[in-house]
Amino acid sequence: MKIIRGIKAMQGSSGKCKKKGLRIGLVPTMGALHEGHLSLVRSCRRDNDITVVSIFVNPIQFGPKEDLKRYPRPAGKDAMLCREAGVDYIFYPSARDMYPPDFKTGVSVRELGKGLCGASRPGHFDGVTTVVAKLFNIVRPDNAYFGQKDAQQAVIIKRMAKDLDFGINIKVLPIVREKDGLALSSRNIYLDRVGRAEALCLSAALRLAKDLIISGQRDTRAVIRAMSALISSAKNADIEYIKIVDPNNLKEIERINDECLICLAVRIGKTRLIDNVVIKRSGLKK
Repeated sequence: MKIIRGIKAMQGSSGKCKKKGLRIGLVPTMGALHEGHLSLVRSCRRDNDITVVSIFVNPIQFGPKEDLKRYPRPAGKDAMLCREAGVDYIFYPSARDMYPPDFKTGVSVRELGKGLCGASRPGHFDGVTTVVAKLFNIVRPDNAYFGQKDAQQAVIIKRMAKDLDFGINIKVLPIVREKDGLALSSRNIYLDRVGRAEALCLSAALRLAKDLIISGQRDTRAVIRAMSALISSAKNADIEYIKIVDPNNLKEIERINDECLICLAVRIGKTRLIDNVVIKRSGLKK
């Protein structure tokens, strides 16, 4: 495994792989790797000849009051996990190289980034699309891998790749959870023992929603009310949003006719957590 820090060096290595006819897969991350990331790496290795993991805590996707400075950066552990997982290259650029003082350009996917997480994090998804576009141009992957836990991000990245003709296959893999249902997240490290227990209200609310839909409930407002009541029973839980949307365009729906995306953001104390589930009525068993 090779760690590359320079942009030109990464472009050069990717170019050599391309000349050899090798397929390149990219797993973009902000580090603090966990099993969710590693599931993406394993899929990437199965599909490609070369696996690249980018590790970059992207400053332009953080708001002024968010956790940029304290975001976990266990570089040594991340490198060990990548080596054990069979990664070929870690691309580990600096913020100064990615955004030099004269940097002027941004990428924005209109509309899709305004709702859900975008409502409380203005500019967040512009930061995401800008950095991912740069990573695509630097690494030049054939395939890129993202997790379903960041459902809105996945929809936005797929749209960007299509609209800008990147010619890259965007693969979105299922959420990886702890045995008790908690979705894996690098921010779970912020939770204390009580917070960790209360955080289970997110996955419990999603299971409740699925049960209600299986039993015949089609009114999204009724589903959201039930989810809100369950989450509110956790003492330190503060609901930012619960939405039921079309999984393709992220527009809110009033009735569940077929496929829907149920997503939520909840603060447990000071820790902001997100989770979601995609439900297809046609695939549900009563």
